[in-house]
Amino acid sequence: MPKIILTGDRPTGKLHVGHYVGSLRRRVELQNSGEYDKIYIMIADAQALTDNAENPEKVRQNIVEVALDYLSVGLDPAKSTILIQSMIPELTELTFYYMNLVTVSRVQRNPTIKSELQMRGFGDSIPVGFLTYPISQAADITAFKATTVPTGEDQMPMLEQCQEIVHKFNSVYGETLIEPKILLPTNQACMRLPGTDGKAKMSKSLGNCIYLSDSADEVKTKVMSMYTDPGHINVSDPGQVEGNTVFTYLDAFSKPEHYKEFNSGYECLDEMKEHYSRGGLGDVKCKKFLINVLESELAPIRERRKEWEKDIPAVYEILKKGSEEAEKVAAETLGDVRRAMKINYFEDQALITEQSKKYNQK
Repeated sequence: MPKIILTGDRPTGKLHVGHYVGSLRRRVELQNSGEYDKIYIMIADAQALTDNAENPEKVRQNIVEVALDYLSVGLDPAKSTILIQSMIPELTELTFYYMNLVTVSRVQRNPTIKSELQMRGFGDSIPVGFLTYPISQAADITAFKATTVPTGEDQMPMLEQCQEIVHKFNSVYGETLIEPKILLPTNQACMRLPGTDGKAKMSKSLGNCIYLSDSADEVKTKVMSMYTDPGHINVSDPGQVEGNTVFTYLDAFSKPEHYKEFNSGYECLDEMKEHYSRGGLGDVKCKKFLINVLESELAPIRERRKEWEKDIPAVYEILKKGSEEAEKVAAETLGDVRRAMKINYFEDQALITEQSKKYNQK
């Protein structure tokens, strides 16, 4: 069986370093590993519209922003198929069929849905599209015959729901769909990178994001204002590493070579943590080191983005070709689903012959 990846993002804004350490960096590694036969990267605009239906321009404008971020981090259209969700009409039809295999109560019990409903504060005005987007995700995953879905731990309930749909469909209609497996980040710090204010989630509305497209000055300003240990008032004071945003970011970004280049007083992060914990290491020094670490990672991304920004028509052409290629695969899956469900009436010659004999015998 071919090894196929599907992953993607909602185009509701520019992508930030949380996206980078949580998924983008790993996608590039997987793309270049040679271990997978096919990689699909989806810009999930239809999913974004489930809670932005009255603001489609926001979604529309951010399509190219996300595409630019993809290309700037190193996703290669020669190795990965980058597509726009709404350009694949087969996904809508698959979603419609899968809806019959899931109860409303099951969707409402989905922990990710429960959490996001609470965060968005819909109250009793929940858009049906938003409530059922785990079913839409199942359509996305199965349409491209994905065997692997790289994502964060918080999305595990979504993949479990997809697996349930696959089991249900195959048990009712016969073995047709492929069951996907989740691939979690290997770096614990990448599971969920906090905002610069120390809050659990990066959010544009909270203003606590460092974007991949931020300038060097913007990154510096955001890091210098970053949440640390409120009890670490003097340099000599023992500091708390746990929950300290600066050290969480260093866990996610720093490499052995960074200590030789930017912080020669330490061999590794553990030595920095130990010094901070016993006292004698100031927050400003830690932040300046983090600025250098981030800049070494983000500067090449920023430069690649500037190059792609010079040819936006080429970016849209990549999206167009990727969507066209992806639609062909989704159409094959939809054909398999229709045959399994026995709703392929016009191509089922056995059915036509059978009905013809049935009525001609009267």
